[in-house]
Amino acid sequence: MKLYYSPGACSMAPHIVAREAGHKLELEKVDIPAKKTAGGEDFWAINPKGYVPALKMDNGQVLTEVGVIIQYLADQKPESGLTAKMGTMERYRQMEAVNFAATEVHKQLGALFNPKMTPEMKEVQLGTVERRFNALEKILTGKQYLTGENYTVADAYLFTVLNWTKGLKIALDKWPNIKNFVARVASRPAVQETMKTEGLIK
Repeated sequence: MKLYYSPGACSMAPHIVAREAGHKLELEKVDIPAKKTAGGEDFWAINPKGYVPALKMDNGQVLTEVGVIIQYLADQKPESGLTAKMGTMERYRQMEAVNFAATEVHKQLGALFNPKMTPEMKEVQLGTVERRFNALEKILTGKQYLTGENYTVADAYLFTVLNWTKGLKIALDKWPNIKNFVARVASRPAVQETMKTEGLIK
């Protein structure tokens, strides 16, 4: 399998999950503005949506969307314990957590990278982020991870997007549960390996 990625982008979540699960994954860096891969391919031809991640499987099929790719990767290695069995309430809780990471954290933080955002728009957006973080702070109360004591694909995704707060200069001090969660996930060997490979840390 080949993962098309951009360093530090949301594609880092499937990169982490692949390492956690023990997948052998080929990595292909994508220049998102230019829509070109490191190998010179037209990225539009790989993913018509034009953004990462995209997972090219051995049969040639391409799977997109973070929340789907991370669950697919975990389902191929059920022994990894990164996701629960389909049909169980535990699995639906994990899907709920993945959805929250995607729609309420990823999208809200991601919007702040728009260079055309006015100061007024940014203020409104930061207000939305604060409300989502307040909710997340409560969700994480008394838990190691999003759904409890077990680390899952949802945590890899949430960590990836929360990591953007550094570049956005959003301090997490007022949300100690979130701050501790980020540090906890960051310390995992697979996460460290992923971040080193993507050039985010030394």
